[in-house]
Amino acid sequence: MAFCNQCGTQIPDGATVCAACSGRTVVTGGPVAGLTDNVAGMLAYITIIPAIIFLVMEPYNRSRFIRFHSFQCLFLAAAAFIAHVLLSMFAIIPFMVFLTLPLHLLVSAAWLLLSIFLMLKANQGQMYKLPVIGDMAEKQANA
Repeated sequence: MAFCNQCGTQIPDGATVCAACSGRTVVTGGPVAGLTDNVAGMLAYITIIPAIIFLVMEPYNRSRFIRFHSFQCLFLAAAAFIAHVLLSMFAIIPFMVFLTLPLHLLVSAAWLLLSIFLMLKANQGQMYKLPVIGDMAEKQANA
């Protein structure tokens, strides 16, 4: 199973151009250092460490698909971190800890569920974009 490195859609094995990209893109969607693009994109969401490794290491950082998922993982982790910091600032106020503690749990659960959902989408070869974070990740992946 091969995937287009530009748009991430599945293409037939042995194809040299992607029909979804109007035939303009040369496809090199084979395994990259033993991992296909969809598996590497999926692994980027496990923690931020594989995402950073995929952005730094040479065979992986050439794939737009892997770069997109790595950046989206990093931006999602940053958003969750910022949400936790902001909630912690409110916990300083007396009795607000009873309100912020469930919100901390809600942010963590949302992060976990979004990560699992995005892992499944990456494994299917899709470049699913989150509303704001996905646009930022796409800009960074295209740079």
